[in-house]
Amino acid sequence: MLKGFFHVPKAVNEPVKSYAPNSPEKAAVLAAYKKMWNETIDVPLYIGSEQIKTGNTRNMTAPHDHQHVVGTYHLAEKSHIEKAIANALESRTKWANMAWEQRAAIFLKAAELIAGPYRARINAATMIAQSKTIFQAEIDASCELIDFLRYNVEFMTQIYNDQPKSDSAVWNRLEYRPLEGFIYAITPFNFTAIAANLPASAAMMGNVVVWKPSDSQVFSAKIIIDVFKEAGLPDGVINVVFGDAQMISETIFASRDFAGVHFTGSTHVFKDIWKNIGTNIHHYKTYPRIVGETGGKDFVLAHPSANVKQVVTGMVRGAFEFQGQKCSAASRAYIPQSLWADVKSQLITDVKSMKMGTPEDFSNFITAVIHEGSFDKLASYIDQAKKDADAEIVVGGNYDKSKGWFIEPTVIVTTNPKYTTMETELFGPVLTIYVYEDAKWSETLKLVDETSEYALTGAVFSQDRYAIEEATVALQNAAGNFYVNDKPTGAVVGMQPFGGARASGTNDKAGSALNLLRWASPRTIKETFVTPEDYRYPFLGE
Repeated sequence: MLKGFFHVPKAVNEPVKSYAPNSPEKAAVLAAYKKMWNETIDVPLYIGSEQIKTGNTRNMTAPHDHQHVVGTYHLAEKSHIEKAIANALESRTKWANMAWEQRAAIFLKAAELIAGPYRARINAATMIAQSKTIFQAEIDASCELIDFLRYNVEFMTQIYNDQPKSDSAVWNRLEYRPLEGFIYAITPFNFTAIAANLPASAAMMGNVVVWKPSDSQVFSAKIIIDVFKEAGLPDGVINVVFGDAQMISETIFASRDFAGVHFTGSTHVFKDIWKNIGTNIHHYKTYPRIVGETGGKDFVLAHPSANVKQVVTGMVRGAFEFQGQKCSAASRAYIPQSLWADVKSQLITDVKSMKMGTPEDFSNFITAVIHEGSFDKLASYIDQAKKDADAEIVVGGNYDKSKGWFIEPTVIVTTNPKYTTMETELFGPVLTIYVYEDAKWSETLKLVDETSEYALTGAVFSQDRYAIEEATVALQNAAGNFYVNDKPTGAVVGMQPFGGARASGTNDKAGSALNLLRWASPRTIKETFVTPEDYRYPFLGE
């Protein structure tokens, strides 16, 4: 093992490229998009050193053109999951014992590969598979993923550097061991960066992983796998499987060596995972770490002093970027009566100006939702709002799935602050607004806090500092990420650690050292230099 206290490169946030007309990055990503669109790929399971094709496959299609097949991926059977677990455990000893700086170098190289030669490909894959505009792909699949990798390396060194006090007689040391067993990473469709970070953050701390990406994100997950392989990640450290989620989870939770789950997805699924782990708790070698970020019913709250244009921009961007398919997306808003006429007018103007279509056309602000199940769910809530006496659709409300899963950005206004779309997570481009009386500001704060089971993100707009302070205190439990005069989306790694509580998850803050600490099992080592040789203490003397 090398000798020295090594310093990693200082983590900096990756600059967001503009993709302006005639820019080289625009030309590169469109060329990559066209090439990938006209090819079909076949994605195997990645277990140890093997790439396994089971022959049982599913198609990968683009949400904005659901008849267009861009590839297939292979589904695992139970035996493959058992094999993935065995390969992870076999790889554990060597990986856990690898010097930390060697692990760091792998993930730092991965960050630079994404920043350079893989940037256009990973952005294009995210545009195709998840129907993200180029800007949404760039801030996710490139910038946020690069930031996760760079900052996690820096956070890892900060953790290792956190040591207990010693004195001349005793040297105390703290070793941050990987967990004993393997980690199960379950990742969502909506962020390529999250898909990579959940397995990578655990692996960076010396753990081995079985990773199940979302069925709707396999296309861009393949680029992540390619990057990790080129960066030098050893076989067996992150094993990648696809298939029936229930079968995979049950097989993993039945293993005595299961040591933790890193999850982003629905609240219902996460609660079932917690329940299953509890049922099996007497079977495990250790208490598994349970880390999850789940749903949200995120709010925008405007004070009577707020700037109307700022409020509307925060609502429009917060609710409709990436079709509202962010855990942090604004989906309920509270607007004072005195501002409502101006807010409504500006909101309708902005929404009607949005273009919708393929992400290949950079003039489109809105593309498609992820799949038919999501489309049908959203359409049903929109249809119900059209019928209900206490709801009115003021803009949007149309949908069409003939070519892609297209839902118009839709704004519902309700006279009932507990109307179903004020409380239910929809995960789509639907924003519901309640107009409150100006004099009921403090009561509205209580209403915001009590309306939702979730507590992920929220935003307050105000030019009154007393109102900002009151809201910050009153809503301290309502959002793990709280924004003042800004939209409730767009957390940046190293700047706004992300996560919420209540039904929104365990709040272990991805993009911070807090999350990495969950993947370490500290061991205290005390070394005494002059060891006592007589049991008698001085107090025993006369």
